[in-house]
Amino acid sequence: MAGQLQSKLPSRESRSKLPGESRNQCSSPSLITLTTDFGLADSYVGVMKGVMASIAAEHGYGPLRFVDVTHGIAPQDVAAGRFHLGQAVPYFPVGTVHLAVVDPGVGGERRAIAIDCERGVLVGPDNSLFSAVLERFPARAAVELNRSQFWWGAEPSRTFQGRDIFATVAAHLAGGVPLEALGDAIKLESLVHLGLVEAVPVTGGWRGSAQCVDHFGNVVTTVKAGAVEGLGWVVEVAGFRVSAVGSYGEGELGELIALVGSHGWVEVAVNGGSAAERLQVSVGDEVVVSYS
Repeated sequence: MAGQLQSKLPSRESRSKLPGESRNQCSSPSLITLTTDFGLADSYVGVMKGVMASIAAEHGYGPLRFVDVTHGIAPQDVAAGRFHLGQAVPYFPVGTVHLAVVDPGVGGERRAIAIDCERGVLVGPDNSLFSAVLERFPARAAVELNRSQFWWGAEPSRTFQGRDIFATVAAHLAGGVPLEALGDAIKLESLVHLGLVEAVPVTGGWRGSAQCVDHFGNVVTTVKAGAVEGLGWVVEVAGFRVSAVGSYGEGELGELIALVGSHGWVEVAVNGGSAAERLQVSVGDEVVVSYS
C-alpha cells in the first residue's frame, strides 16, 4: 500500500517545481497536533501517528513532532471538539498543522477538508469542528481533499478516514506540500459552522446557552468573561440560581458555583463534583446571567 502511494506522488524533485511550492503554509512545518474522540484504549491514535511518520520517511520530509491536544472528546461530540480545539490552537506556533477527527458522518456526504488560517492549517471533516477556531482566525483558503495521490491508498476506508485521508494529508502539509495541491478549492462561505446560541443582552444581564461540558462536569456557557464584572452576579440554569465566586475553592464542598474559567467564558461548576450531573444540563440548554 505504501509503495502504491509512493508511485502516485510526484517525485521530490518534480514537486519542488510546482507553482507556489514553499513552506509558507507552515513556519514550523514539522509540528502536528491531534484532537480526536478516539480515546487511548484502542490503537487508532497510534496508527495515525505511524502513517504520518511513514509518509514523512518515504518522502524525505524529515522527522515530525506530535502534540496530543486531547483524545478524550466524548464519542461523536462535535461541539466539545469544537470548543477544545478553539481553546488550544492559539497556544501553538503559527504554521502548526492541526489534525482533528470527531467525525460522526464518516463515510457519508460530509467533505474532507483542509483550511488555511492565520494560525496554521486545519485538517479534518467539514462538520463545524473548526468553527470556533475560524471565529477567531478567519479562513484564508480551503480545499476539499479529493486528490487520491495524497491518501493512504486510492480507496480509503469508509470508517477510518482519519488514517487514510486526514493523517496522510497532515503529513504532506507538514512536509511542505502546498494547500492547493491537495484538492479543489472550496468557497469559504460554504464551510459548515456550528449553530450555537450566542449570548445576547437582556434586561439586567445576558441570555446564552451551554456550549460544552468538560471532563470535570463543568458547564461552559456562551457568555463571555467581559459580560460580567466583580462577583455580584448569578447564573440561572435548569431552575437553579447559582452565585458567582472567584475560584473553585471559594465554594463549599458540593456547592454549585459560577465563575469565569481560564478559557474566558462563564461556567457553572460544583466544588468536588459535577455540575452537569447535578443540573442535568446538555449542550444548547439556555442559561441566563444577571446581577443579583
